[in-house]
Amino acid sequence: MSNFEKRFGKYAIQNISLILILCYVVGYVIDLINADFLMYLTLNPYAILHGQVWRIFTWVIIPPSSLDIFTIIMLLFYYNIGTSLEHTWGTYRYNVYLLSGMLFTVLGSFIWLGIQYFLGSRGIGIYNNSNVASQFFSTYYINMSIFLAFAATFPDVQVLLMFLVPVKVKWLGILYGLVLAYDFLFSGSLVIRIAIASSLLNFLIFFVTSRSHIHMTPKQMKRRVEFRQDIRRNSRVTKHKCAICGQTDDDPTLEFRFCSKCNGNYEYCQQHLFTHTHVK
Repeated sequence: MSNFEKRFGKYAIQNISLILILCYVVGYVIDLINADFLMYLTLNPYAILHGQVWRIFTWVIIPPSSLDIFTIIMLLFYYNIGTSLEHTWGTYRYNVYLLSGMLFTVLGSFIWLGIQYFLGSRGIGIYNNSNVASQFFSTYYINMSIFLAFAATFPDVQVLLMFLVPVKVKWLGILYGLVLAYDFLFSGSLVIRIAIASSLLNFLIFFVTSRSHIHMTPKQMKRRVEFRQDIRRNSRVTKHKCAICGQTDDDPTLEFRFCSKCNGNYEYCQQHLFTHTHVK
């Protein structure tokens, strides 16, 4: 991933968790003005293939639940843990994690549509089924993947359950994982299983690729990220150095040449190329 980061890291979106929360705010405003209009923004793969291509992007503004005080608290919580992951992993890696979860969700919706065609669904029936399925292909499970990643990265961080009971976040992560496993195995709904699998695929990839340092403390992971950034900043190796004055090509105005009369690979700047004593 480091090679990709060098090439595409400059395009990473800063504070992407806040942007996701703002998308929800837009969704809540639309819901207050015209709730029925939200149905034209959901991730409906059948509608996308029939010209409503905006749904590929607009589904992220669909709020995960109705607006109440509990939802506001949960959104603030997800913003905090998302920001913590971004600061610890780095903006690029957190972008990849979050956006890949969204991409896998979109792909999962089309996989579900393909299965429906294979089973013989057509016309208005599959359109209605797609509308129902779009309720499950949402950011709900993506938010769950953010929490699971936080629990795996900072297992010993304590949170207040119901604002009263301190509990380590790893136990909540295990509980969430069991709930998701139960829904996947016993829901009896193919669309739920595909939605869970596709939305959480990014977490499975993260868990496998990060198992060597997944239990680092936040300070250790932050130092690791900062160390890698320092290495990248200071990785420029000097290619030219004058054997007399020691000047290097850090000064772009200097030119360097090897002397063909010296016995060995001796390089000189333009000031000493013709004035040095040849090495025999």
